[in-house]
Amino acid sequence: MKKELILSSLLEVGVVPVVRTSSAESAILAIEAIYAGGIRSAEITMTVPGAVKALEAVAAKFGDKIVLGAGTVLDPETARICMLAGAEFFVTPSLKLATIEMAKRYSKVICPGALTPTEVLTAWEAGADFVKVFPCGNMGGAKYIKALKAPFPQIEMIPTGGVNLETTADFLKAGAAAVAVGGELIDAKTIAEGKYEVFEERARQYLAIVKKTRAEMKG
Repeated sequence: MKKELILSSLLEVGVVPVVRTSSAESAILAIEAIYAGGIRSAEITMTVPGAVKALEAVAAKFGDKIVLGAGTVLDPETARICMLAGAEFFVTPSLKLATIEMAKRYSKVICPGALTPTEVLTAWEAGADFVKVFPCGNMGGAKYIKALKAPFPQIEMIPTGGVNLETTADFLKAGAAAVAVGGELIDAKTIAEGKYEVFEERARQYLAIVKKTRAEMKG
């Protein structure tokens, strides 16, 4: 998938599901559920046991019908392994310039984690496509995004942490390019109960909020 298409797809969806589960099988089932609910993107974190196998399985099943990403990528070596497994974008919890370089070398989308204004700008100057502001909820949530966007209106930010059905609209209105949602969308309790259809319904709810909020912002 071309880089421009990956970027536009992620922005259009507006929600990046962070799939952090206890097994590769549950990660795959969760992605199938959110796909059924209309979300055409997913990020499988490297903390999932067998994460690379899960990436390969999702890539094989959905192909270009979903924008697949790898999350919690700590180094360029891991990014390359995930790339070969089918990941089209990469999300890191912290700022590591070598990982940004790796993604750029192969024209893939990189969303490094940053928190302070200095880190956010450093990530952007190094070539980040989006900057993941993490942990955003602990820093005041949408208010923190709004504060960062004042000096950095050109930087595309994706808040992670503190994003849920109640706060998604606030984050978008504060200037977030999209939101990343973890346990508020895909949680361990629901997986343990085997109620994957819950994720499908939640996916629809998040998409509806994004659509409604963006329509209001266009005004």
